[in-house]
Amino acid sequence: MYFRLRAIAQVSKAFVHNIPLPHPLIFKTSFKVYIMGQNQALLNDWHIVADARELQPLTVLPKRLLSEDIVLWHNGSTIFAWQDFCPHRGARLSLGRIEKGNLACAYHGLQFNTEGKCVLLPATPDQPPPNRGFIKTYHVQEKYGIIWVCMGTPKRDIPHFPQWEDSASRKILSGPYRIQASPFRVLENFIDPAHFPFAHHGTFATSNHPEIIFDELKASSSGICLDFKFWFKDFLVENNEDVVVTLLPCRYEIFHPLVVYFQNGIGTNDYLSIYCAITPIDENESQLWLLFGVMFGEDVTDASFLEFQAAISKQDTRIIESQRPQHFSLDSQKEIHLPSDRLSLAYRKWLFEQGILNSKVQYRT
Repeated sequence: MYFRLRAIAQVSKAFVHNIPLPHPLIFKTSFKVYIMGQNQALLNDWHIVADARELQPLTVLPKRLLSEDIVLWHNGSTIFAWQDFCPHRGARLSLGRIEKGNLACAYHGLQFNTEGKCVLLPATPDQPPPNRGFIKTYHVQEKYGIIWVCMGTPKRDIPHFPQWEDSASRKILSGPYRIQASPFRVLENFIDPAHFPFAHHGTFATSNHPEIIFDELKASSSGICLDFKFWFKDFLVENNEDVVVTLLPCRYEIFHPLVVYFQNGIGTNDYLSIYCAITPIDENESQLWLLFGVMFGEDVTDASFLEFQAAISKQDTRIIESQRPQHFSLDSQKEIHLPSDRLSLAYRKWLFEQGILNSKVQYRT
């Protein structure tokens, strides 16, 4: 009640004295908003928000990132990402439309130019718009066929995916897959090879051969790299229940809090590269995006490959959404840690060093 009355008082004061209103998130007392929306390290990084094919010229698209509603719009030549909030009466701008290169609010028709400034009041067109008639704008760019947004000040480039630029590599985009879980739990699942033989038994691994051979783990302030081998089952072979193809050499590379580069089949001609990116929608809601660079299986259609990947993601989602606590816990007393968790523990420690997590990781395996 206190926060509600305080918000009303600030709004009234603003109208009387022409004082700028604070960011709307100040009135939200949710723990989720505080954690996700106020984490400066995450705000200053790039995150996927949409498949570029979703946003056609002269269209408007609602999205959500870091507990904040955002609007994407395309004026015919350029993509924009803004806070999904009209400063007049708080309506969602994503309900609006494009008019003469501007974004028009669906409620009272106020038009905002590409800089986020209000330039037209349809009810009183001869009156100049208020000086405070600005929308909060974000950095946005398209890369690898997807749209990325940075809500703060970008501190680094979008992570590189070399196979996407390789003409010999077949490119496939899979997802997004919506998962009701912390984005860090989703990524931690992806970098955990010990779950392959059990969560994905009968697809590309087998519980009859659960052994993982770990090589040296390399960690620095710039990222983490781990080489390992696991028993791979060829998913292109029908009825492959008892077929073990090879002990496959693989590599994980982490250079971004929510992006992983994975190579399957290092040193072979038939390798598969995966660029895994997690969108942090809310504290316990995520989207999984997978970009593939494929150098095998020319007889397999993209549709068949995507169907297979959807089945794998469904297997993962079932497990991830069952985990407790739902948020990403750093309490070393609530979990046990095994020798096979080495990359996961290195990732948690690295997140702390990057300022993503605020509790130091002190684990022993």
